[in-house]
Amino acid sequence: MPLTDVTADDLAVLAEQLGRTPRGVVAIGARCVCGRPLVAVTAPRLDDGTPFPTTFYLTHPGVVAAMSTLEARGVMRELNDRLAEDEELAAGHTRAHDDYLARRAEVAARAGTGEVPEIAGISAGGLPTRVKCLHALAGHALVAGPGVDVVGDLALQQAADEGLWSADRCTC
Repeated sequence: MPLTDVTADDLAVLAEQLGRTPRGVVAIGARCVCGRPLVAVTAPRLDDGTPFPTTFYLTHPGVVAAMSTLEARGVMRELNDRLAEDEELAAGHTRAHDDYLARRAEVAARAGTGEVPEIAGISAGGLPTRVKCLHALAGHALVAGPGVDVVGDLALQQAADEGLWSADRCTC
């Protein structure tokens, strides 16, 4: 999915969604069907110099709540068990890690931050070996599109199947 430039209106929406001023936003990675931000793309180094490994920051309250619900129900543990048993899923999770790092390098170039040694090789969400944060994996999946972050895809599909949130339905 192509990144879109962040506008002043986007920054206002992000502030509303987050309940604070957004930091380091260089683009919008995914949008709701109504056009509001779902995922903020954040520079790997914030303006104050802080390294920031979460490149794809899930912001939309509906999908954030859905991922929180799944996490509270222990879905991360279930997905970790599946990773341990399913070689194909584990391989896809590793590929997602590589994709995340490649996309972060593109974001760093776009933001003009250059490489950030403090987070070199570190992606997000537990990639490449475990599931630590469904929010990060869903954010990556929404930006990358189906089939890239397989665990993020699974979490988003489960949220849709359970009526928690769907990319096809506006909940703004």
